[in-house]
Amino acid sequence: MIKRYWKQIIVTGIIVAIVVACATVPITGRKQVNLFPESQMVEMGITNYSSFLKEAKLSTNKEQADLVKKVGQKIANAVETYLNENGMGSHIANFNWEFNLVDDDVPNAWCMPGGKVVFYTGILPYTRDEAGLAVVMGHEIAHAVARHGNERMSHQMGMQAGATALQIAIDEKPEETKQIYMAAFGLGAQYGMMLPYSRSHETEADKMGLVFMAMAGYDPSAAVGFWTRMSQSGGQKPPEFMSTHPADDTRISDIKAYLPEAMKYYNK
Repeated sequence: MIKRYWKQIIVTGIIVAIVVACATVPITGRKQVNLFPESQMVEMGITNYSSFLKEAKLSTNKEQADLVKKVGQKIANAVETYLNENGMGSHIANFNWEFNLVDDDVPNAWCMPGGKVVFYTGILPYTRDEAGLAVVMGHEIAHAVARHGNERMSHQMGMQAGATALQIAIDEKPEETKQIYMAAFGLGAQYGMMLPYSRSHETEADKMGLVFMAMAGYDPSAAVGFWTRMSQSGGQKPPEFMSTHPADDTRISDIKAYLPEAMKYYNK
């Protein structure tokens, strides 16, 4: 009876948290659940960003570093204008934009909550020019504006609560049966929830990024060339259902399909 009582409390708590924390992603209009205060996410982002920069080697190529800052600020300005005009300025209320180029051969870039952006020099051979750089900048900024980090952490918290509820529900079953249930739950959560959500976040960031770069005056069709070059970068890639990112062909196809919508924001 007591176990059933605690199970009901956990389930009720999850439902209440989901209802209270429901939010809307700009551009796409998708509903999401963010259980953590955004101010807390921004504070974590600033702390981690500062720690990273203390260990990283900033690029001494002034021309490249200035280009990253130029493109980043243009897209940030476009994002701010759009969100403020559409009553969604709260999404970036705590943002203090910062753009840095790090000397590292890894083809990577990221944006932390709060608008803290890092580009690695290793991605520049794939961006090639200002428009290509805008593709990546728009995508990474979109992750932060869409609060994907908060959403992923919220999903993980929900999974942990679900695992706790399951443990209570099967507490009286034989140990071997418990292990089977928990293993099945873990696999289902990983491949049925976390990885698909991660891929959907990448697709959403692609779409939002196209719109953001278009608002900033960059032709979004440049995204096709960039992702085609990235797809040819080599290396063994896992099957799509086991990956955090969409397959290259899927991603490029989705981008091509969304381009007509993104082009509506180009040269307005």
